[in-house]
Amino acid sequence: MRPSSSPASRLLPLLQLAVVIAGTVPGVRCSDRRFPHLDRVRELHRREGSSPAEQEAAARGLLQRILPSHSASFEFRIISTVREQCGGKACFIISNHPLFDGKGTPEILILGVTGVEISAGFHWYLKHYCAAHISWYKTGGAQFSSIAHPGSLPRVPAGGVSVQRPIHWSYYQNAVTSSYSFAWWDWERWEKEIDWMALQGINLPLAFTGQESIWQRVFQRYNVSKSDLDDFFGGPAFLAWSRMANMHGWGGPLPQTWLDDQLALQKKILSRMYAFGMFPVLPAFSGNIPAALKLKFPSAKVTHLGNWFTVDSNPRWCCTYLLDASDPLFVEIGKMFIEEQIREYGRTSHIYNCDTFDENTPPLSDPNYISSLGAATFRGMQSGDDDAIWLMQGWLFTYDPFWEPPQMKALLHSVPVGRMIVLDLYAEVKPVWISSDQCMLHNFAADFEMYGVLDALAHGPIDARLSDNSTMVGVGMSMEGIEQNPIVYDLMSEMAFHHRQVDLQVWVQTYPTRRYGKSVKGLQDAWWILYQTLYNCTDGKNDKNRDVIVAFPDVEPFVIQTPGLCTSARKMYSTMQSKNYEVKDASNDAYEHPHLWYDTSVVIHALELFLRYGDEVSDSNTFRYDLVDLTRQVLAKYANDVFLKIIENYKSDSMNQVATLCHHFLDLVNDLDVLLASHEGFLLGPWLESAKSLARDQEQEIQYEWNARTQITMWFDNTKTKASLLRDYANKYWSGLLRDYYGPRAAIYFKHLLRSMEKNEPFALQEWRREWIRLTNNWQSDRKVFPTTATGDPLNISRSLYMKYVRGTSLLELQGTGSLGNSASLV
Repeated sequence: MRPSSSPASRLLPLLQLAVVIAGTVPGVRCSDRRFPHLDRVRELHRREGSSPAEQEAAARGLLQRILPSHSASFEFRIISTVREQCGGKACFIISNHPLFDGKGTPEILILGVTGVEISAGFHWYLKHYCAAHISWYKTGGAQFSSIAHPGSLPRVPAGGVSVQRPIHWSYYQNAVTSSYSFAWWDWERWEKEIDWMALQGINLPLAFTGQESIWQRVFQRYNVSKSDLDDFFGGPAFLAWSRMANMHGWGGPLPQTWLDDQLALQKKILSRMYAFGMFPVLPAFSGNIPAALKLKFPSAKVTHLGNWFTVDSNPRWCCTYLLDASDPLFVEIGKMFIEEQIREYGRTSHIYNCDTFDENTPPLSDPNYISSLGAATFRGMQSGDDDAIWLMQGWLFTYDPFWEPPQMKALLHSVPVGRMIVLDLYAEVKPVWISSDQCMLHNFAADFEMYGVLDALAHGPIDARLSDNSTMVGVGMSMEGIEQNPIVYDLMSEMAFHHRQVDLQVWVQTYPTRRYGKSVKGLQDAWWILYQTLYNCTDGKNDKNRDVIVAFPDVEPFVIQTPGLCTSARKMYSTMQSKNYEVKDASNDAYEHPHLWYDTSVVIHALELFLRYGDEVSDSNTFRYDLVDLTRQVLAKYANDVFLKIIENYKSDSMNQVATLCHHFLDLVNDLDVLLASHEGFLLGPWLESAKSLARDQEQEIQYEWNARTQITMWFDNTKTKASLLRDYANKYWSGLLRDYYGPRAAIYFKHLLRSMEKNEPFALQEWRREWIRLTNNWQSDRKVFPTTATGDPLNISRSLYMKYVRGTSLLELQGTGSLGNSASLV
């Protein structure tokens, strides 16, 4: 899913935040209780869920894992009288333990209607009474230094603290998170993530792991062999897109051991989710079938879908087969798949995800056809589970102009009232509940960019819930990739428990104190700046990192607009007529400029505050992560300016300046690699080593590592001089990747720039592409081992790079490109 409809950016959704779960019937408020089936499913969850003892045990296990020093300080209990104690709603209650005597007895009692509510209450207490902070390990992990010793924990008000959910469900994940972030996870990593989910109050997570093993069993009943499925399933890093019928076979085949191991892992995941009282969302049949099934049922109604970003529409990877929902086989397969999951897992939450035509256009626009398609899709689920609810992402309505109001209405009204939940993706920017024209995503392909819209997060879920036509049944987060921008997730997860808009002035002021474990006025000032700049994107645009370092322009230099160009509506010309360069048509080779929505000089001042006051919290891993990320953000924008200055001097035939600036750019890339190497959250090594760790033999190890390297660079087949359209999409600012791939790639481009000037010839675009693609292919097949532990002191490295690149920018006369300018002194 991609943020725009242009060919260069029409891809996959990466990080979607502030997801609002909306019902499908406008004009009916949730409080009207006009959705009896939702109420029935909630009752089934209560009846079929794990026992109170099991849920209490799950919460105690979480406490023991994340804060063992205080395992005796808390007592957790499931509330048995929900209606009396919580008004019939999900809630948690925090109180001072009545038996606390200061001699080792529990100090705090936390009640909750489920293990998730207890865990969320525990997190609420740590956050709001102990000034603690919890984020992903890669983004700094937990800050518990501010928590008092056992026996001295802060007391809560005498009457206790009761927090009700304003709305029932809290959703988490995206269909592609399973590949961008979870592809190589083992149980140890999944256990940490499920703990994180419970602490954030998430009770409706996707559970997509291991589904290929279920599909194998279903299709084998139709005599589809393992070798047939080798051409159907994608490789481990690309399963999300083979599941969505975007492509097939790429990165495969999947070894049988992978299928078996992932199924065993899924069982552990589901068991723990159920133990907490979560309601995992399982996959359902969307019509995606292997080619072999068409051969075995030649009379079946099957659509051959079009190309999805392969080079030259190569049928080896593209153009999957979609079984028409009107074919009797559709409901039969859908039923069989649901039943097989329930049989294998032993239970279900009755909620199933199915995204029809995800980035694929239906063959007919007739609303009657669309309605029959939706009805048949739901029948497939309901045939396997009479209480099924269909959960779908609303991305297709944004991505494809095919979905005009008649088509949208036909699909959404094809399912009985209360039987479909639609995810309003990226609602913090352009929520669908206000206008059905489009929705957007927060982060794409798990790339790195400090970005957010905190104001919208603080009021958007409240506005949606209280709107006149609200059919909202939950809030949540649907990012494509995790482990970045911890402030955004910290606020958004908290919104699941707020009944009114959050006072961001207070919230942002206390955030650095919680995150670093100490109140430092200078860092509070820095975060206020970041809130008003990086985390205040109000231009209505999504963000996808297109910084030059990680998304190098594949264009002839004169296509790139610089201050030294005169432009017309379609063509760009050099202002210097000393060379007989041919005029380039910019519409043919578009250069996607990085998105810039803030004053970079103001953000530099925030960095200066980090550097000035960093010694006070330098022992904080959360601070070190933020410092590296902020320094990376500043220097990445600086690199964009250096690149434009290179192009500007190329056009003005200033060869010495071009050579100097090219070396400067490459030095910056290497220095950034050193900076990134100083924190575990910015290392390439863990991604590759976790991929290899799942292999059973050397052949699998090579395949899995190739998958991991390919996903973050260039997908799909390419010719010697034609790169895949899916390149630099899941780009990463990871140490090792900059030094060994991004830097050498830029060096190739600069070599051809200088050669063009030396020989007074046009830029050799085809030769640049040939060398770049060869570099990419070689890097993807390489077996070099990269570090998995951080090296160096982030604060010292950041200060050094600040002095080298920020304080000294005037020496390179970069003010003309505007974004960095002169910065204030550190002293």
